This record gives sequence, C-alpha cells and structure tokens, in this order.
Amino acid sequence: MYHGTESSMTATIKEMTIAKLARAADVGVETVRYYQRRGLMPVPRAGAQKGTASAFRQYDQGHLQTLRFIRRAQAAGFTLEEIKELLTLDRTRDRARIRLLAGARLEALARQAEELEESRQALQRLLGACRGSNRGPCPIIEAFSPDP
Repeated sequence: MYHGTESSMTATIKEMTIAKLARAADVGVETVRYYQRRGLMPVPRAGAQKGTASAFRQYDQGHLQTLRFIRRAQAAGFTLEEIKELLTLDRTRDRARIRLLAGARLEALARQAEELEESRQALQRLLGACRGSNRGPCPIIEAFSPDP
C-alpha cells in the first residue's frame, strides 16, 4: 500500500471513523466504501469505542494517505484498475512498470484531448451556422437529431 508523507496537520490524526476519514480527504463516505469494495482500500477491523460494547471501524493515517493517493491518481487520469495496480507496486523496484502505466495513460489522455478538440471545433462551427441565420431549423438541433 501507498505510504507517502503528509502535512503536519494530518500527522496529528491518530484514529478516525469512516466519516472523519472521508471528511479529511474531502470525499463522501460512500466513496470510501466504494474504494473498499473495489479492493483499493482495506477495510479495517472493528474495535471497541470508549469501552462500550459498540464497535466502530477505526481508520488511521495510512488509510488517509491511501485515499488521497487514489484521488490524486484519478485527477491525473488513471483508471481505478490502474490505481489498484499502482498501489501494489514498489516505488523503487517497480519503476519500469510505473513508467509503462504512466506512458499508456498519457497516450490515452492525448487521444481524449484530440477528440475533445474535434468536438469543440464542430460545436463552434454549428454555433457559427446558427448565429448566421434565423431561417429554418437551428443547425445545432438538426446536427443532433436522428435522420428521418
């Protein structure tokens, strides 16, 4: 699992509930549970809370770091399956595999950027055509309508 360093503010957090963990990472509780179901985050054992018979799962700094790693990797464009693999890799010995994953993701992002640019240009042309005349059907709606 990922074990990075975080700011001194989060270093003071010892154990927390899933709600506090989610809040600290700025995600929802269901997001944490989803990552657990997908196998990206471990589900901690439940422990007694303040001597009562009630048991709550306690999350620690490592869980918070893993959650933040997942979110940052997603922001960089990695899929959850790729992130799952990244979390299992050794940051020193597995550099070749990490580079391969990052290179493939970079190529995929470049393809997506090209597709988005083509879509942007097409929409820009349609908007220009729509602004150019008030006669007949709007070219934007016509472009998206099914053929008769």
